[in-house]
Formats: sequence, structure tokens, C-alpha cells
Amino acid sequence: MYKLVIANRNYSSWSLRAWLFLTESNIPFEEIRIPLFTARWQEEIARFSPGGRVPVLLDEGITVWDSIAIMEHVREQHPDAVGWPVSDRARAHARSVSAEMHSGFLAIRDELPQNLRARRKMDANQLSASCTKQITRIDELWTDCRKQYGGSGKWLFGEFSIADIMFTPVALRFVTYSIPVSGHCQEFVEAVCGLESVQRWIDAARVESESLPFIDDLVPAADSPLTLG
Repeated sequence: MYKLVIANRNYSSWSLRAWLFLTESNIPFEEIRIPLFTARWQEEIARFSPGGRVPVLLDEGITVWDSIAIMEHVREQHPDAVGWPVSDRARAHARSVSAEMHSGFLAIRDELPQNLRARRKMDANQLSASCTKQITRIDELWTDCRKQYGGSGKWLFGEFSIADIMFTPVALRFVTYSIPVSGHCQEFVEAVCGLESVQRWIDAARVESESLPFIDDLVPAADSPLTLG
């Protein structure tokens, strides 16, 4: 059975992605949870992760770190796991936007860190120009996906796919910080919030005992131990 190493549900967006992928794929796994930035964090995570980050998938002597790498590794063994859209055009689009999420939107990650227990209304003058620009880009991206491919379902490409998993933490950030989005984007946010597995993750986050003040107080990543994600 797979083992998935994750961090705090409340704060770790990349942990959420890997967990959501396995859960929505109906693939059994054991969970190893290591809270972020405790006195033993570095020692504990070093047992599993060469890069010192989560998530990590352990598969009978094979170690896979990085969310997309985990998804692709699992899909090689489980072709029916959550995947990409069927058509060549939609699949290329979904891979492109997922890669854009994977490598970009650093200002959103910095200024709007995942904090599922919090509710804090942010307005434009509290955000940098870079963050505002990236929010606009997310809105454009989701709207484009929904307009082109959303006719067959409520997700970015109609049916639930890896692209939706990649953007789930962004949708949840927008809820946390009351970020306004356009109509097509709000549909996606509501779809994410309505997913039973996402609600299970959020419910578990609410009862976690750990608190990270530098995230709760929105300390800039450069002045904190935060790894953007």
C-alpha cells in the first residue's frame, strides 16, 4: 500500500493536492503526517524527503516527491486514476495551465498563504501589484477553461481532472481571503467547496492543534520560514 507523507492540512497546499488526487482516485493509502516547523520538522521530513518538502509518496522502496510526479507515478500503475481531459486539445490546455500553476503565481502564494481555518477579507490596496495581476490571470485562465470546455460538467474541463486538483488550493485561498472573481470562476470555487473530499480535509484542518503565527499574521515569505506552495 502507498504511504503519503503530508504536513498540516490547514497550511500545506501541496499536501492537499496529492491527498486529493489519491482520495478522488479511490486508491488506498496510509497517511504519515508531520506538522510544519516544529522542533523536529527537519529531522522528521529528512527521513522521507530528499528535498525536505511535502508531499512524498512511498511505494515499496520507491520515493516520489513533488505533487505532479506523484500523480504521474500513480497513474502508470492505476490508469483509471484521476487524469487529463480526453481530447488532445483539452489535454494540452489542461497540462499547460497545470504547469503554469506548478511553477508560478508566487505572489499569490506569498500574500495569500493557505489558511483554511481563517476568514480575512482582503481588498486590492492590501495586495501588491504582482499579486493583483496574478489574481486577474487566474480569473482569465479559469474563465477561458470553463468557456471552452466546461459545457460537459462543472469543472475547468468539464469532467474532474488533474487541472482541478492543481487549482483547488487557489480556490480555497480565494474563499479564505474573500477574493472576488467573475461568474465562471465562482462556479469553479463552488464546485471545489462542494467536493466531499475537500470538506473532509477542511474539517480535519479545523481540529488540528498546531498554529503557525507567521502564516496567521501574513508575514511575507521572505521574512518567514515559509516554503511557497
